[in-house]
Amino acid sequence: MKTLLILNDPPYGTERCYNALRLASALLKADSANHITVFLMADAVVAAKSGQKTPEGYYNMERMLKRVLAGKGEVLLCGTCMDARGLADSDMMEGARRSTMDELAAATIAADKVLVF
Repeated sequence: MKTLLILNDPPYGTERCYNALRLASALLKADSANHITVFLMADAVVAAKSGQKTPEGYYNMERMLKRVLAGKGEVLLCGTCMDARGLADSDMMEGARRSTMDELAAATIAADKVLVF
């Protein structure tokens, strides 16, 4: 099954990104044949910034996204949203990549399920 998760909220301050990535991990764990695509847009693009330091015992978006990538999932970043926040490709974690609305449209068409957080 192909699942597309679209995240909009900032990585910290609300728990929407956290819960979306918990679900992504659970889907990958349930069946390794599941294909997960995470598309980060608006303030959610900051979730893929490399070098995040969070307090001990607190969730870390970069680590959670790495789990998606380790499960052969994709992490796509809205390029326009990155530009609006002054984020360069070099600021982002390895494995996440700049994307476009056209690619999001194609991923939406290809997905069996689309979940928006």
